[in-house]
Amino acid sequence: MEYKILKTEGNAKRAQMTTVHGVIETPVFMNVGTVAAIKGAVSTEDLERIETQVQLSNTYHLHVRPGDEIVKTLGGLHRFMSWDRPILTDSGGFQVFSLAGLRKIKEEGVYFHSHIDGRKIFMGPEESMQIQSNLASTIAMAFDECPASTAEREYVEASVSRTTRWLERCKRKMAELNQREDTINKEQLLFGINQGAIFPDIRIEHAKRISELELDGYAIGGLAVGESHEEMYRIIEETVPYLPKNKPTYLMGVGTPANILEAVDRGIDFFDCVYPTRNGRHAHLYTNTGKINLMNAQYETDSRPIEEGCGCPACRRYSRAYIRHLLKAKEMLGMRLCVLHNLYFYNHLMKEIRDALDHGRFREYKKDKLAKMTGGR
Repeated sequence: MEYKILKTEGNAKRAQMTTVHGVIETPVFMNVGTVAAIKGAVSTEDLERIETQVQLSNTYHLHVRPGDEIVKTLGGLHRFMSWDRPILTDSGGFQVFSLAGLRKIKEEGVYFHSHIDGRKIFMGPEESMQIQSNLASTIAMAFDECPASTAEREYVEASVSRTTRWLERCKRKMAELNQREDTINKEQLLFGINQGAIFPDIRIEHAKRISELELDGYAIGGLAVGESHEEMYRIIEETVPYLPKNKPTYLMGVGTPANILEAVDRGIDFFDCVYPTRNGRHAHLYTNTGKINLMNAQYETDSRPIEEGCGCPACRRYSRAYIRHLLKAKEMLGMRLCVLHNLYFYNHLMKEIRDALDHGRFREYKKDKLAKMTGGR
């Protein structure tokens, strides 16, 4: 891997990351394909057309079905999905948080009950690395626990210490797997995850500790899980200075266009979030003047595209009225067009951010963009 910073503006950075599966231009939004597919009937060809750089898939969900060993037998996730650009796999650690009613955390790892059929699953650092190696993603995430933002300090301290120990185990296991004869991607990268809820001192100490491990990249996890936007921005500001400046930084599970603009300004490179696809499936669409709900009656006879001047497949050909009709009639095409529009909007937003950084006008761009998006139609 090579990570090269091309421009900076304040804490914001414009970079290129070269991987075995191609170059990633950052800041970048990773389209979320949890089970090796983008929800909303979006194909690989679609993702190429809307200039998707990176897809994200989930270790736990692909382990449950179809099974990571099946994916390995079929040549790894890239071949399975027919996708030749970078893929990041989440470690399964977030399911430690989201499936709280179905798991038990121990030092060795986490015991789950599958949300599909209830069968028992154990996943620790070594298991997560093995699964991700079987999937052969470009970037593997370390296995961690994501404590709730409301967790007590004593719990968070113990959790973060365990996450550090798990990270050390992940690094050792990844090094071993990348040397094996039967490993598909022997250049798989490892990103560590900073945790600490909303305690700045815990975040900073954890950032210092994991920076010593000289990983390929660093993520900030455990945000956008109940804290306010202001608390999230404060934690990013406090934490980023203690992560390596010569490595990519990734804000996990975030967020709205405004969140992305604010986080780029604070030094973040990588983003992912289900908002564009989830909102698209429910007719909530992003535009440069705010979000609209296409199910509102005012769009019933609206012959305009979702957004004038948008280059997405939906806006180039179809009207708001027609897409609304498809949604009301429960035709899958309506949902698909909305998801494509939202993903295009996010990918194009990141391109605009990169262009603004290239030309030294990001602060001006951010101010204008935020002002316009508070409008809405």
